[in-house]
Amino acid sequence: MEKVPRPVIRRLAVYLRCLSNLEEKGVQIVSSKQLASMLQIKDSQVRKDLSYFGNLGQRGSGYDVKKLSQKLREVLGLYKTWSVIILGAGNIGKALANHKRLEQNNFKIVAVFDSDRRKIGRQIAPGLKVRDVAELEQFMKENGADIAVLAVPATVANELACRLEKVGIKGIVCFAPTTLHCKIPVEYVDITVFFKTLAHTIVNSSYNI
Repeated sequence: MEKVPRPVIRRLAVYLRCLSNLEEKGVQIVSSKQLASMLQIKDSQVRKDLSYFGNLGQRGSGYDVKKLSQKLREVLGLYKTWSVIILGAGNIGKALANHKRLEQNNFKIVAVFDSDRRKIGRQIAPGLKVRDVAELEQFMKENGADIAVLAVPATVANELACRLEKVGIKGIVCFAPTTLHCKIPVEYVDITVFFKTLAHTIVNSSYNI
């Protein structure tokens, strides 16, 4: 299989969300045109994206919603439950710990860590109490985890990323406004980027007259 561009992978996650909604409604077959309409993109883009993974539909009849959903879950690695730890029990950490859709999509929060003594020991979500970040290595040794979320200040993010890499974390979602110096995969989340992109779109929109 040829290397799939990252923008395509990002769209697959959105396709899967749409397919899940269709399954809930009892829809069995969906066309590329219908999927494209849900995402406000061209149907040719949908067909091109899905063609990376073989012939998933039938000309004239569309895609089997259940089968396509299963295929995308396989491609995205959602055939298993991914255990997730959160470093940082601030507003972002709390929100993620209580985000029900994460577990619905096979990402289970198993622990939350912080260095703030005022937060350690407090319950942040059902079944989750904030642990001392000093216990990180021991926790990983006894329990393990796949993915880590860094919701911490930029000043400590790289130090923690190095610790996470050493204890076997496979990937990081980073909310800290910095670039991490580690060898494991990192996804950066900066909400200001979306605002800036939207601002550019608005300024250059034909509606902005």
